Amino acid sequence: MTAKIEIIPVGGLGEFGMNCLAIRYLDSIIVIDAGLMFPDASHPGVDIIIPDFAYLLKNKNCVDALVLTHSHEDHIGAVPYLLKQINVPIYATRYTAAVLASKLEEHALIEDVLIHAVKPRQKFTVGPFKIEFIHVSHSTVGCVALAIETPVGTIVHTGDYKFDDSPVCDEPTDIDSLRQYGDKGVLALLSDSTNAERPGRMHSESAVIPALEDIFDKASGRIIFSCFTSSIHRIQILFDIAAQFGRRVVTLGRSMIRNVEVAEQTRMLELADGITLSPNEISRTPPEEIVMLVTGCQGEPTSVLSRLAVDNYKQLRILPGDTVVLSARQIPGNEKAISRLINHLYRCGAEVFDSTSARVHVSGHGAQEDLRLMLEAVRPKFFIPIHGEYRQLFCHKKFAIKLGFPANHIILIEDGQVLALDSTSAEVIDKLEVGKLFVDPTGTSLIEDIIVKDRKQLAYDGIILPILAINEATGEVESGPEVVVKGFSFPEQEASYMEKLSKIAVGTVMASSPEERKNTEALKEKIRLELKRYIQRGSGKKPIILPVLLQV
Repeated sequence: MTAKIEIIPVGGLGEFGMNCLAIRYLDSIIVIDAGLMFPDASHPGVDIIIPDFAYLLKNKNCVDALVLTHSHEDHIGAVPYLLKQINVPIYATRYTAAVLASKLEEHALIEDVLIHAVKPRQKFTVGPFKIEFIHVSHSTVGCVALAIETPVGTIVHTGDYKFDDSPVCDEPTDIDSLRQYGDKGVLALLSDSTNAERPGRMHSESAVIPALEDIFDKASGRIIFSCFTSSIHRIQILFDIAAQFGRRVVTLGRSMIRNVEVAEQTRMLELADGITLSPNEISRTPPEEIVMLVTGCQGEPTSVLSRLAVDNYKQLRILPGDTVVLSARQIPGNEKAISRLINHLYRCGAEVFDSTSARVHVSGHGAQEDLRLMLEAVRPKFFIPIHGEYRQLFCHKKFAIKLGFPANHIILIEDGQVLALDSTSAEVIDKLEVGKLFVDPTGTSLIEDIIVKDRKQLAYDGIILPILAINEATGEVESGPEVVVKGFSFPEQEASYMEKLSKIAVGTVMASSPEERKNTEALKEKIRLELKRYIQRGSGKKPIILPVLLQV
């Protein structure tokens, strides 16, 4: 009897970002992508969030390879952290491999990792899996879907995709290869659900050209352009339009400079002769001949655009008459930062264009008609929506049913659920504990979940430190308590409330036995619990309470 294939999402199902999925057959596992997500205001002091790889670490001897669909951070951002624990061969397209290589250099891993650059329509074998890269269109280049032939049947994983008939770089999505697999028979399709709520067909990357040409035509001063640094289609359009209007482009920002260089080296980006401008030439070049390609479309405080807007970037600043173009979607959670940035830009006298005022951005994820094309091309027996929060997964299921796909062959799973497949059945057989790991701003240290919780508790309810001096021999209170309070809002007059806290702390000590008073750790816990009960009962607040006992 043939064993079943297991599909285990480690991240990315039921949330945006942290895309990571394991496919297992017996003692062989391939991992598809290892991405990150960015924190919001509920994660103080956290730089990035990555999946908890506990399942993969537990089965590290079974992990045979890491296969990457494309170069976006939500698909490759956690790769260095995974490789530090499980060093396995990597398979990726040439461009994705080049972007990853620069990350591995930063983590001092490049000499220790084997990366195979694979072309679309090229097959390779990993254990019992035979895998083919199928080119797909997206908002960056070198993107692929995966056709994975297993002993049980073929699984197609779309990666991120849309059907772009006129992409600026690369070729259109290879629907012929997808149809060929559909003709042969596909056991399961795992398909991107990001835009499952959006009707119609997603616009081509070239759809932004008319709006950008209009902006260039009307701009009399410098143009400052910001997009995701991996948006190679958009960057190519910018360079082409700059040449068309007699402008030269200066690239600012470490990640933007790096990605442009990688795209040039891999011949994904074609630049006209003399189109680039060095930062030193800006002051000697007329404003109407300058385009500045910069980082910061999400309002990141340390990005070039944010620093320009507050006059904190070398010798450059935003000037009256400048035109700023934010050619990117707003990542959920970044709305306030972007709004602040736009306010600063207007205060500087710039005119600002974003996707609310002009078509300067289109999504790289397919809308419903793209999803229909994928389902009709692949024609799987089972369908598993991936990539998105639960509502996007559910909407993808609902849309597939509307198209006539049998509802009992659509399986919604989230992170940690183990889906077992064979030629006739698909069922969730287990639920693993999966979580998130927090990385500090240095990019090297992991922050424990309890620390992030403590930071949030400090931010919302503050901290209270009752300090008492206890006689080591007798256990009597020699002095205090002195109560130090930070960040706590008092439910009544501060002086009287502090007096009540002091009385509770002293009363707890006096009510304790002589032996308890000599056990300082036990006594501190008793004081903490008594204060906690009183504070919560009277105010509903939950400050961090840290009693300090000084033995004298």
